[in-house]
Amino acid sequence: MTTPIQLLKENWNYDTFRPLQEEIINAVIENNDTFALLPTGGGKSICFQIPALLRPGICVVISPLIALMQDQVQHLQQKGIKAIALTSGIKYSELDTLLDNCIYGNYKFLYLSPERLQQDLVKERLKRMNINLIAIDEAHCISQWGNDFRPSYKKIKILRELKPAVPMIALTASATPEVVEDIIKELDLFQPKIFKQSFFRSNLGYMVYHILDKNDKLIRILERYQGSSIIYVRNRKSAIEISEFLNASGYAATYYHGGVDAKEKTKRFQQWLTEEIRVMVATNAFGMGIDKANVKTIIHYTIPESIESYFQEAGRAGRNGETSYAFLLKNENDILRVENQFIKVLPDVDFVKLIYRKLCNYFRISYGEGEQTTHGFNFNIFCKTYNLNTLITYNALQFLDRCSIINFTQRFTKKSTVHITSTGNQLLKYLEQHSHLELITKAILRTYGGVFDEEVNINLSLIASKVNTTEANVIEVLKKLQDAELLQFHHKLTDADIIFLVPREDDHTINKVKPFLKELSTSKINKVNAMISFVQNESICRSRQLLTYFGEKESKDCGICSVCVSKKPTIVGPKEIKNNIIALLQKQGLSSRDILSQLTCPEETALEVLRELNEHNIIKIDPYNNYQLV
Repeated sequence: MTTPIQLLKENWNYDTFRPLQEEIINAVIENNDTFALLPTGGGKSICFQIPALLRPGICVVISPLIALMQDQVQHLQQKGIKAIALTSGIKYSELDTLLDNCIYGNYKFLYLSPERLQQDLVKERLKRMNINLIAIDEAHCISQWGNDFRPSYKKIKILRELKPAVPMIALTASATPEVVEDIIKELDLFQPKIFKQSFFRSNLGYMVYHILDKNDKLIRILERYQGSSIIYVRNRKSAIEISEFLNASGYAATYYHGGVDAKEKTKRFQQWLTEEIRVMVATNAFGMGIDKANVKTIIHYTIPESIESYFQEAGRAGRNGETSYAFLLKNENDILRVENQFIKVLPDVDFVKLIYRKLCNYFRISYGEGEQTTHGFNFNIFCKTYNLNTLITYNALQFLDRCSIINFTQRFTKKSTVHITSTGNQLLKYLEQHSHLELITKAILRTYGGVFDEEVNINLSLIASKVNTTEANVIEVLKKLQDAELLQFHHKLTDADIIFLVPREDDHTINKVKPFLKELSTSKINKVNAMISFVQNESICRSRQLLTYFGEKESKDCGICSVCVSKKPTIVGPKEIKNNIIALLQKQGLSSRDILSQLTCPEETALEVLRELNEHNIIKIDPYNNYQLV
């Protein structure tokens, strides 16, 4: 009989389990309802995948994120394990076939979004399946107090009615005691075995610094702590700008955000994994599937929206057990910015109704229509079309997504189609007179034989590579042929997909989820305020603050965070620092940045000594912002 450890070795190539994994797996094998709280990197998926593989039948996995489902399915398929994900947007006829495959095709895993549980076809087929385990991933989404609360998760109890005897496991990486209690109650877990791994990371120093020049601090962190790094920023523009700044400063860096196309994302991720690129500058789009053990530093360039997000992102450092650091850089404007970005842009009911109507009109969806239709979506063009505030509109779309009215997936795509409307002779005659267009046009004709008959999707980069030119040149040629009325060319760029999950019913659609909007807003405000409180509290150990938030009351100072380090007696006293600064300035005038880089003491202490020397007219600041001796 195959054992859990044999499956682990055979499929994941590990010789031992991570903490609590084996205990959780055994609890599930013994048919217990189970709750597992494992921090980021704790290996949650193995906790349900191994028990499911040990039993006949199929495991149903509920997950809110399409990308996460597709990622897990891909990893299982690569191991030769039959798995399938029924995401939004699948046509009814295709759905029927896929569900039949789950019943008769020896599949081991069926990944579903919670919205799918509302469909009669899905419920009927689930009744006929030999389900051996129900796994609820990202289980905190079921609690109104949890990070990323999704009302659709409250409907998961349907599985209890359909398969009352099948054990259930709920998994999450971030949950306060209040959220844990809510999850157990909402999922109706029967006498669950509860497993909680401590959130304490002895090798991870949480460093929060008040900094005037963040870019200078970035360089000094990367100089001091060699190794892979992730820098989290708030938007795409910042990701590009900071990446360019680092490259100009001699650091191999790239950027990653929702607007980067899938192929380029994969390339950059691999470059970072193999350490061809040292620094990844990213929005929070960079998170899923990161399994790199030797990340030395995580740097938050701005304040995140919640402690849950911060803890999860910071926890990607030091998974190899070596001392690592999570830096958070803040300045005077950051508290106001985080309030403006996350609190003052929360939509009210009227605005959500407005956005829903505009969205339906934008895609010309008639009343009562639109269910399960998919549309490429350019967010910025949508906002410009209706003169909408981008941040409030984004939050309104996120709310519609969480309430299962739409599926809003941020994914950069290019779609180009060509249909030649002239005859072959007309086209060739035109090319004889415009020979500079001939090479690209003939490459298209040889690659896509059906362009004379119908509109055909074409790959611009493929054509460009065949004739050794750029995509821009291919587009220019096609536009000229279109101007000559020889063909029709459509070229669309989208940064998201919108799938309408319910028929359009305007205000009636929104009124059904109206109560959740206030709950989500209250929860968001509380989480932002908790994050601000954490950043401003410079008297309690950073690690202890985080542990207290997650319900671990009994904890000790970590000894390596910015608060703990500031309390340690410094070997170099103010008098010695003063003498060192004077000695440096006797040679030449220096900026504060140059002075700090040559001192071996806490930055705050050195700045205080500089202020005192300036106040006592021992040093002065020249017109070039350098310090000089008086």
